[in-house]
Amino acid sequence: MTSTMSEETSTLREAGDPLANWPYPPPGGWTAGDLDRLPQEGPHGEPDFFKHVELVDGALIFMSPQKRFHEYVLYGLRTSLNAQAPDHLKAVTQMDLVLGPRQRPCPDVLMIDSEVAKDRSRTAYNPDEVQLVIEVVSPESEFRDHEVKPKRYATAGIPHFWLVENNANEPVVYIYELDPVSHSYTITGIHHGRLKLTEPFPIDIDLTELPD
Repeated sequence: MTSTMSEETSTLREAGDPLANWPYPPPGGWTAGDLDRLPQEGPHGEPDFFKHVELVDGALIFMSPQKRFHEYVLYGLRTSLNAQAPDHLKAVTQMDLVLGPRQRPCPDVLMIDSEVAKDRSRTAYNPDEVQLVIEVVSPESEFRDHEVKPKRYATAGIPHFWLVENNANEPVVYIYELDPVSHSYTITGIHHGRLKLTEPFPIDIDLTELPD
């Protein structure tokens, strides 16, 4: 006998499937662990439905298709940072960062411990494994990148945060460092054309000619 929709939903719920109540969140709301149990396909077989999703304040955020500027900056910064980074650090792109039970954003670039990066089975990293977070602002992510995520990263104790803005299709990089007293970020520089820093390690990047 064909099972009813309610019977299928009950079976999924008993199996701990986070999609059992779709499109509503699971009982108690979405958690960071749920993202590891989501299929890439959607509830009705839509391909790559959950491929680009992050969890911010308990809400699933579906990321829009990536523009060429975004991809150009991500690749360029990751390549440049890895060319200059000390052996104990490694830059990776679009890997999740678990900040708490209901916080699992997917930063554009992370600078993590090299030993941690060797584990290719990882789906996410913890704040104590991260030295730098970089977000490239797009119109649909502007509020989260400006108002929400920096506060979450600072509270988690991540020492360095960069925000990259699009200025006539050229990157402008805003540099922030963590104030350990207030647990908030303080801006230390705005870089057009050239990014030259001493922290978290000596960095000199030509922003007008990023690797492409």
